Amino acid sequence: MATIQDIADKMGISKGTVSKALNGASDISETLQKSVLETAVEMGYTKLRRQKGAAKKLCILTKNIEYEEPHQFGYEIILGFRQMAEPAGYMVEIVPVTDELQKSTPYDVFMLQNNYLGAFGLGFSLTDSWMKDFQTSRTPTVLYDNYIIANPNIAYVGIDNNEGMELAVSHLKQLGHQKIGYLSSSLESHIMQVRHKAFFRALKQNGLKSAPTYAGSSYYITQCMEKHLPRLLDMGMTAIICSYDLIANAAMIQCQQLGFHIPSDISIIGFDDLPICAYTSPPLTTIRQDRIQLGKSGYYALDSLMNKISIGTLLLHAQLILRNSTGPVSK
Repeated sequence: MATIQDIADKMGISKGTVSKALNGASDISETLQKSVLETAVEMGYTKLRRQKGAAKKLCILTKNIEYEEPHQFGYEIILGFRQMAEPAGYMVEIVPVTDELQKSTPYDVFMLQNNYLGAFGLGFSLTDSWMKDFQTSRTPTVLYDNYIIANPNIAYVGIDNNEGMELAVSHLKQLGHQKIGYLSSSLESHIMQVRHKAFFRALKQNGLKSAPTYAGSSYYITQCMEKHLPRLLDMGMTAIICSYDLIANAAMIQCQQLGFHIPSDISIIGFDDLPICAYTSPPLTTIRQDRIQLGKSGYYALDSLMNKISIGTLLLHAQLILRNSTGPVSK
């Protein structure tokens, strides 16, 4: 592990200048500070070796995820993480990540510049610039619903989506459904790809017929409702599983507007168990993610990485929550 003296020797500057640059001193030029930070990252310097008594900071990086209100998906994940991290003596800062930040500042440089010992990343898509940085990052980082291969500094936490989809399909099969469709948002995220594959795997495991046309995905929910839902209904689907709850709720509303009764004409299952699921019309059957436990697991994995325990993947069990949007197939 590189030291401040190692960085100073490589750059041909004093140890004090390196220390000032790493700590954002005002008498160090922006150009020199940038050069020192980039050299430090290149050499594998980490502030995990900081002096005793210094503030210990972690960050939660948020991208494409809502978290400020209790009904929003990320709220309980962040709460669970903080419930573990703050009693352990860490300051936790929430950092909304923009595309501009990712393009202007390499990930490890950003972390070093802001004195963060590690991060919990929520909501990143496969097209985000930092996803490439994560492949070689030396900063302990845990990603929710994103998997980085062969980097011992990065861990993945989530639920077992294969288990969740198997629970959903098995439930519908027990109710007599043989033709089950799938609606999803864009497949530009890792987790949407995982759930898409898990759906077809679950159909096969249950001995049900499948074809690529059984699924439809669009970037916008309205596109999904206008393009793919009518097609699945025309194909004679008696049940539809959705990649997340908001699509499922939109599908229920659209089906009702088209004259279908739920669940007597068509059954619908969501994914995530957002707070709204108990209050939709009818209340939505869904796969629950325990978001408090996901947040706590994120801290557990990050603490392990910071202690050189190279956790790769940590998956929680999924749970099927039965409500009134699923029922026996019409005869």
